[in-house]
Amino acid sequence: MKAYQQGLERRQANYVPLTPVDLIARAAEVYGDRLAIVYGSVRRTWHHTYTRARQLASALEQAGVGYGDTVAIMLPNTPPMIEAHFGVPMLGAVLNTLNTRLDSDSVLSMLRHGEAKSLIIDTEFSELARRVAMELPELHIICVADVLPADAAYFPRAIDYETFIAMGDPVFAWVTPQDEWDAITLNYTSGTTGDPKGVVYHYRGAYLNAICNILEWDMPKHPVYLWVLPLYHCNGWCFAWTIAARAGVNVCLRKFDVSLIFDLIRRERVTHYCGAPIVQAALADAPAEWREGINHRVHTMMAGAAPAPAIITRIKAIGFELIHVYGLTEVFGPATVCAEQDDWKHLSDGEQSELKARQGVRNHFQRDVEVLDVDTMQSVPADGKTIGEIVIRGNICMKGYLKNESATEAAFTGGWFHTGDLGVMSPDGYVHIKDRKKDIIVSGGENISSIEVENALYHHPAVSVVAVVAMPDLQWGEVPCAFVELKSGSSVTKDELIVHCRTLLAGYKIPRAIYFGDVPKTFTGKIHKIELRKRLQLR
Repeated sequence: MKAYQQGLERRQANYVPLTPVDLIARAAEVYGDRLAIVYGSVRRTWHHTYTRARQLASALEQAGVGYGDTVAIMLPNTPPMIEAHFGVPMLGAVLNTLNTRLDSDSVLSMLRHGEAKSLIIDTEFSELARRVAMELPELHIICVADVLPADAAYFPRAIDYETFIAMGDPVFAWVTPQDEWDAITLNYTSGTTGDPKGVVYHYRGAYLNAICNILEWDMPKHPVYLWVLPLYHCNGWCFAWTIAARAGVNVCLRKFDVSLIFDLIRRERVTHYCGAPIVQAALADAPAEWREGINHRVHTMMAGAAPAPAIITRIKAIGFELIHVYGLTEVFGPATVCAEQDDWKHLSDGEQSELKARQGVRNHFQRDVEVLDVDTMQSVPADGKTIGEIVIRGNICMKGYLKNESATEAAFTGGWFHTGDLGVMSPDGYVHIKDRKKDIIVSGGENISSIEVENALYHHPAVSVVAVVAMPDLQWGEVPCAFVELKSGSSVTKDELIVHCRTLLAGYKIPRAIYFGDVPKTFTGKIHKIELRKRLQLR
């Protein structure tokens, strides 16, 4: 072995740390004249986009931002958000994308915790920007006047984004990371299970996940990608970097609007988009006439809360090709994929949807995904019945939680990242979530999966969105309670839904209470079960 070490060291010629910034550099070199960004009347090439990202990096450097400093971003899915995913790491700075629906207290807490030196913020959030400017006087603020003017009364000390990047060098010599393990982004968890934690991504994982997206989706060159998925969520599952790798088109979308989404799919001939189950349900349930004229193949990737097979069936019915992935913020978004097998094509639509709703197998660049007994840390039998915790390890996993060593150590106990999701290992080696640890309903000593009850309710044709949580009960301790959002123009009674559930569930799993109305969602489109539990406490 020594012979393979002598004189065979890493050199500048044979080893360069991986960085997703190189993906846009290549796109500009090879496909510079191809369209890169579409947003209203804005249409920019890859060469132009690369130049603007370099100007942003240069301007930030002139403003005092250096290697390892944090640059916070609070923007919708608009072109500057794409540019920031390249311009900030071009400096070796750390990109901190902030959830655009957060309250000002949360934003201030994150800006302080992440020690942001600069904030790029849309004028839509002017009230928040004014408070930030007052409470963090040292913070350098850059405002993007996209739909509202940059009113000086709301943006004291701020500089307009276009003015700011115009000061930057269009041929700025961006830096390669000193080490692939260096931090590239900071993403705060949604906070639905407690205080948000700052998840730190590294260059190696960001690059590998960007390429992994191509492999898992069989994504060809020059896809047209619609930004339905928020870029602030896990850096858009790394797809800003993925689309650069394929020299595709980023179709930007400021707000989620079902009618506009179909218009863009038709007009720009969108080939790919990602979305949570609730997003997919909204598209599937839209009026059929909104889809008229869409006669090309549309691919969609779904992740989020465990999807109901009924949603997968509904997406297939409108002609979109769906792939299901699973992951968390801590693993850069998708970590597993429900890879389809040839023999599934011979099954009924319902059977296929049941299989596709599973969380699946590890991505190409993840090392392992397992289901472990929570007490022994040993693999559970692959019988599709024995429940354990889903754990992950590999290259596409966070560095850890910023300034939180205890939480980092707990998350990585035993050499695995612990997801907090309970699931089973199927005989074919596919992982299948049964519930979150906190969402299991223990009724009379029996464990009830809230997901199983939700899936039963989703099979009713009138149901659009459903969430099931535990409701206190004097006799059984806990019983299932369902919150149901109906499809537009549909109606159903509580008794009719209970009769429906009796055909699919054991008696003790049937909801004891059903409430109708809008089901609250988190900032990332997931069901907000903490809010639902609060509602029960007030009843």
